[in-house]
Amino acid sequence: MGTPVSGKIPKRPAYYVWVGVFFLIVAGTATALYYATLKIDYVWRWYRIPQYFVFKEKVEVRAQIQGTVHRITTQNDQAVIEVKEGQASETYRVPKEALLVAEGDFIYPGDVLGSYARWRAGILMQGLWLTLKVSVIAIVFGVLIGLFGGLARISENPAFKWLAITYIELIRGSPLLVQIFIWYFVLGTLINTILAKQGIVQIPPLWFGVAALACFAGAYVAEIVRAGIQSIHRGQTEASRSLGMTYVQSMLHVILPQAVRRILPPLAGQFISLIKDSSLLGIIAIRELTKATREVVTTSLQPFELWFLCALLYLFLTFTLSMLLQYLERRHLVT
Repeated sequence: MGTPVSGKIPKRPAYYVWVGVFFLIVAGTATALYYATLKIDYVWRWYRIPQYFVFKEKVEVRAQIQGTVHRITTQNDQAVIEVKEGQASETYRVPKEALLVAEGDFIYPGDVLGSYARWRAGILMQGLWLTLKVSVIAIVFGVLIGLFGGLARISENPAFKWLAITYIELIRGSPLLVQIFIWYFVLGTLINTILAKQGIVQIPPLWFGVAALACFAGAYVAEIVRAGIQSIHRGQTEASRSLGMTYVQSMLHVILPQAVRRILPPLAGQFISLIKDSSLLGIIAIRELTKATREVVTTSLQPFELWFLCALLYLFLTFTLSMLLQYLERRHLVT
């Protein structure tokens, strides 16, 4: 009788009290941190942070040959400079307002003919993009490896089953850092040495890092897939087979669609962990977000601002992925 028409339970006064306690704790922690930095004479320089995301670079156009400026013509807002010496000639383009030479001037190799400014991505933006790129590629391959590994894990074929078990136990039983070292220093050296002897272009370190992350994630995804499939009642398989479906058809049309609903939440956690694990790739000369932050800290001597910012950027990536997977989970459950 006393239930509101809207169906919502009103908040008790104690709820708002604890909300206030939460914000007081957050504000108190931030204040304590700021007070501590004052005691060690640390100067916050947040105004220097934007340059590590995007900055304006000055590009100088330099002569490549020795000679005389034979002709200068204009095309829209560009000055076209022709440098000539005997039969050799070179053409350069610079903005008209940045032109530093005139017709008849004699120049030497390396002389500046003009300059212009262009926007460039900073080191943190490059590191963030590389972290996102590595994580997405590793997630895609990890899902494929995990899907086949999970199906092999429950297969009645002993070769497939034992290979899957061996792979899963080996990967899950060793640290990711060690696996990255093995992929880069052992397998990478062997593979690139063979490619070099055959005259083939060598594989960059980035792809060995991606392989390490994908194989590591694939082992955990395989167990998630196995658990999801086995959670579906065996009667579903028997019913589909009795209708004339093959094992593959039964798995694709009956079992996997139901299992996806149950494996999405643990998959989300695994993908989030993979994004954070990508920070280990800095040890093999891959400038992902953590390594880029470390390089900037070394040159700028701003550890507080940059490490806080690094943590926030990882939080942005993981939170975005979490929201996306929650949306897919809700959409799948509704449909």
